[in-house]
Amino acid sequence: MKGNMLILALLSLFFVSAQEGLRKFSFDFQNIGLAEALEEVQAKSGGTIYVAEEWLQEKTVTKHFTNTSLEEILSDLLADTQLNFFITPDHRIIITQNNRIYSDLPENFFGETEITTVESEEAESPTNIFLSEKESDSNKKIETVRIGKEQKSYPQKRFRLSGTINNVANNEPVANMALIVRALGIGTTTDNRGRYILNLPVGLNVVETSSLGYASTKTNIVIYNNGSYDFSVEENYELLDEIVLSANAISNVDDATTGNTKIGAEESKNIPLVLGERDLLKVATTLPGVTTAGEGASGFNVRGGKTDQNLILLDNAVVYNPSHFFGIFQALNPFAISDVNIYKGAIPAEFGGRLSSVFDISTKNPDTEKFKGEVSLGPVTANAVVEIPIIKSKSGLMLGGRGAYSDWVLRSLKDVALKNSSANFYDAMMKYNHQIDENNGLSASGYYSKDAFSITSDSLYGYSNRLFSLKWDHKFNEKNAGSLILTNSQYKFDIDFDGSINDNFLQQYQIDETELKVRMKYLLNEHHNFDYGISGKLYSVLPGQIEPKGPEDLILPLAIPKERGLESAIFFTDSYTINDRLLLDIGLRYSFFAALGRSQQRVYEDGNPRSAGTVVDTLTFDKNEVVKTYGGPEVRVSARYFLGEDFSLKASFNNTYQFIHTLSNTTTVSPIDTWKLSDYNIKPQQANQFALGLYKNLDNNTYELSLEGFYKRQKNLLDFKTGAKLILNETIETEVLQGTGKAYGLEFFIRKNAGKLNGWLGYTYSRSLLKLDSDFGEERVNDGRYFPSNFDKPHDFSLVLNYKFTKRYSISTNFLYQTGRPVTFPVGNYTFDGAEYVLYSDRNRYRISDYYRLDVGLNIEGNHKTKKLAHSFWNISVYNVLGRNNPYSVFFVSDSGEIKALQSSIFAIPVPSITYNFKF
Repeated sequence: MKGNMLILALLSLFFVSAQEGLRKFSFDFQNIGLAEALEEVQAKSGGTIYVAEEWLQEKTVTKHFTNTSLEEILSDLLADTQLNFFITPDHRIIITQNNRIYSDLPENFFGETEITTVESEEAESPTNIFLSEKESDSNKKIETVRIGKEQKSYPQKRFRLSGTINNVANNEPVANMALIVRALGIGTTTDNRGRYILNLPVGLNVVETSSLGYASTKTNIVIYNNGSYDFSVEENYELLDEIVLSANAISNVDDATTGNTKIGAEESKNIPLVLGERDLLKVATTLPGVTTAGEGASGFNVRGGKTDQNLILLDNAVVYNPSHFFGIFQALNPFAISDVNIYKGAIPAEFGGRLSSVFDISTKNPDTEKFKGEVSLGPVTANAVVEIPIIKSKSGLMLGGRGAYSDWVLRSLKDVALKNSSANFYDAMMKYNHQIDENNGLSASGYYSKDAFSITSDSLYGYSNRLFSLKWDHKFNEKNAGSLILTNSQYKFDIDFDGSINDNFLQQYQIDETELKVRMKYLLNEHHNFDYGISGKLYSVLPGQIEPKGPEDLILPLAIPKERGLESAIFFTDSYTINDRLLLDIGLRYSFFAALGRSQQRVYEDGNPRSAGTVVDTLTFDKNEVVKTYGGPEVRVSARYFLGEDFSLKASFNNTYQFIHTLSNTTTVSPIDTWKLSDYNIKPQQANQFALGLYKNLDNNTYELSLEGFYKRQKNLLDFKTGAKLILNETIETEVLQGTGKAYGLEFFIRKNAGKLNGWLGYTYSRSLLKLDSDFGEERVNDGRYFPSNFDKPHDFSLVLNYKFTKRYSISTNFLYQTGRPVTFPVGNYTFDGAEYVLYSDRNRYRISDYYRLDVGLNIEGNHKTKKLAHSFWNISVYNVLGRNNPYSVFFVSDSGEIKALQSSIFAIPVPSITYNFKF
């Protein structure tokens, strides 16, 4: 009987609702408030509307309805709001925010549905999330944010949440911060501008934020549509029970980028390095795929590429020489750096002009609330950075400086030549941020570095970097944002020779570039996220000049004509979410380069090697006249496919152009290497790279694993004839060889992100080969076969570990092993026309000894009282604990008619150091 009554009640409910749906109404609303419109609906329909008045504020309506059902009218009125409605059988209209009221249960409500328990406020916080010692998450109220409104059904399972994370103290974006939904094991990290995109399932999600130096947060996100939300986080300087090295573990699996690594400034804090100097770029060389030619060598070889194939950016401006003191120290103040984002696989379409990698370095944003700073004192260097609020909560200034006082080390050596030598450097950095309003921000950065060294008593060498960057950020609306960026960079060196009678001179070189870029971002919908823009860069190169120091000197003045070039590009990228598993990043860049006059270009006879004797014509070009143009499309495509929740497969392809080259016949970067623009006779370098990798996270992202392979083909790579004259040469094209190259390898990486013991292990097997073939014997090397490049190192192993004994004491170790780099050895001698000559092997047939090194450091934190003047940190380290005499180079001398091989080393003994840091 009861069952029959229930059926009759349900049928009655259905009949009454159907009748309600048949009623038609007409309304004409002209620019009236939503609350007023609903009052008219209530009066004419005879029903009663239940709604919170604050939900209806600042909403106006202009609508016209003729013979329209009540349900259609309400759906239209509330379409652009987060409000839903439900009409009861007795004509009551209940309006809800976000959620829906159901008259029947959803399909499969009692089916086999997995129920996931979402963490509540009382849930115990995971051990690797930052918590203040005084207050845990359990004592904080979790904010609830509602995005969109609930629908009857959804065409997709996930919606896109985007926005920024800002520092409460200065309203500046926070880069490299993790956003995690632990119940689902998903997450992402913010980019350099604090932006994030997170794909969340429908309904309630507990989103946590976490990053070094910031207190963690939890927010309940109830999402029913695509939307945006900006998080605010507070700085937290108190020490954690466990050290978290990086927030990149989630993006390691989640994003579509191959060969991408972020390094935060804090990651260099505990790694023992030479003379106790923090160095983010040296940390990069412990990662798979990034090496240097040797100890103390400047520049990087990324995936078998030359050192000039890396685009190194500081706040969007190019740094041409990122090192001090022949590569022993980085040229950037570590206290002023926020992080470095390294792209060595899938390079975003925004970047161009280099073949192998991009090192995108961001400086810290100054605090706008309080004065603060950091100071470091070491054996040979001192660093300092201060942050000064200018307008509270709106603008701030960061100033940084660093200098070396290394002459006392050289004077203490026994070697007479070194005892009388000198080596010093300094650098300075500035950044100003101003938040004009919630939609506009302005930032300006400046940097200058200077090195001066004299290893011999008659020559003083000097080189310097200078750059400036100005950026205006504008947010048009929730979907559109953009940046206008203006940068200028300069690198120059000079040689002051003063040690010979009537033979003293000054020699100089200089390169300048100025770039204007417009960078836009548009969030179309849950499937498409566009990045696009346009850029133009003007080069001005003074290839070299020499002049006598005084009227009595016999050196003839010479100035190589100035070079100018214009490099421009247009780029577009679509981050296309096809479904929950498949994500595509589809990018296209078109690069164009024009070599500009004023200049003279020589035309050489076809079918003969270039030389003074084969010149058939000389072309003259006026100022700004186009000499030669190059360019073409650059495809940047990458994809990610989820094999599991924390297991993904990624693949990428990109092709690149490079219109600028270094002129160097040394294995490592030298301060007097010069840059040369492509011109009538020298073509731009090109490369195609394929990459494929597997990425896996374990134990709630505590462990991060990856295995990635790559294959790269290159053409028009610059090399030089044996004995080539590269300095002050007006016909440099006669000394140049352009060949093809290929590089391939497999990179394995495992990192432990949390716990008392943390760190990473990286191993790379790779080859880098070069072929210089020609119809002419003098332009052919090794009979036109592939041979190892100067930086070909098949095996590269690195291990970085940190163990924390207590909150204040930890020990760090750093172990590296590399195959010795290739060299060319003399293998005999011969006599020709009465003279004796040395016979050399094929180029790079042999190798120097393998390289390995162990470093150990002890880190001592000061006490962690919050109310104190400064927080201190001591680092006591020993570089090259084993005293390994690693060869830097091998050279040959003739001694009494016998050729002998000699080896030079940089640090052949253990090098201890102690550094004191304090932060206030």
